[in-house]
Amino acid sequence: QVRLVEFGGDSVDAGRSLTLSCTIFGGLGFSHSLGWFRQELGKEREGVAAMNEPSGSTYYSDSVKGRFDISRDRAKNILYLQMNNLRPEDTAKYYCAADLIPPGASRFRAWRGNDAVVRRQLSWGQGTQVTVSS
Repeated sequence: QVRLVEFGGDSVDAGRSLTLSCTIFGGLGFSHSLGWFRQELGKEREGVAAMNEPSGSTYYSDSVKGRFDISRDRAKNILYLQMNNLRPEDTAKYYCAADLIPPGASRFRAWRGNDAVVRRQLSWGQGTQVTVSS
């Protein structure tokens, strides 16, 4: 069983940077994707960024591409999300998630779509709040 614990949420001014971290407890298996979602109050959860093992490929939503960077410290088992040039519309609760991908499934199936059945299969952290003021 995988347990994910996020840290790093804060209130910042627009244009500033912030780094979120997610400590991973438990085994993920050979093929998996790790990444971040965010959810504003009253809105659907949005897949923001993810990275896949063993391919090393990454996914970014159009809304964060070029501003956010996902990385992983495998020795410490920590996933990071570096967020640059933050905007008020980035305000949301950010969740770390792990997808133990079944054979034949798309690497970023949970991040690209909005399939509730797929997302129920993920392991989720408790979330960390990011607030960006203009």
